[in-house]
Amino acid sequence: MADQFSRTRLLIGEDGLEKLHRSRVAVFGIGGVGGYAVEALVRSGIGTLDLIDHDKVSLTNLNRQLHATRKTIGEYKVDAAARRAQEINPDSQINVYRTFFLPDTRDQFDFSQFDYVVDAIDTVTGKLCLIEAAKEAETPIISSMGAGNKLDPTAFRVADIHETSVCPLARIMRSECRKRGIDHLKVVYSTELPTHPAGRPEEEENTGRRDIPGSVAFVPSVAGMIIAGEVIKDLAG
Repeated sequence: MADQFSRTRLLIGEDGLEKLHRSRVAVFGIGGVGGYAVEALVRSGIGTLDLIDHDKVSLTNLNRQLHATRKTIGEYKVDAAARRAQEINPDSQINVYRTFFLPDTRDQFDFSQFDYVVDAIDTVTGKLCLIEAAKEAETPIISSMGAGNKLDPTAFRVADIHETSVCPLARIMRSECRKRGIDHLKVVYSTELPTHPAGRPEEEENTGRRDIPGSVAFVPSVAGMIIAGEVIKDLAG
């Protein structure tokens, strides 16, 4: 009998699909990249998803974030994404955490519970802490490098962090990983040279952020889909 995963079953088989149903994946950062990763993971049949982010949907998210609509403006991103995920697959378990992942919130999470971790957060400090926590728990992790200020979705590559080039964030992460003895880290990064934004949105002038990256609908979404594809491939075997 046909079900919502019939087409997936044709490609990965019943055993692969069962592995996905039994898997628990944590997605840290539910923005342009993380939101699309969540979408692909739940549509692929991941049984349990943990969504971690403290941001709320804003007007400027509408151009690129899957869960951002006029109706969800002002909602926590994890709440909007969780509701959408459960509308897609009511049998999935969705856990939400309205918090930023930083060194002082690390103890809120038991990484040994996760079968895979997706790093789609923005801050270097948070990313490094997240990577270290996953490595200590021996939990597989994939990390998104910079998707802002890019226009070419075909320039993304999957590689070890120490094999990356061009991406400014990857350069910083390479250096910091070496200092911490992190020898291997799967990442998605872009070989496109970043553009320079022309100004910044008026409503974000006083946020305190030094740089507001430009972004479009078709770049972070591709990064998120690539990340989800790697997770599904690794978990389904």
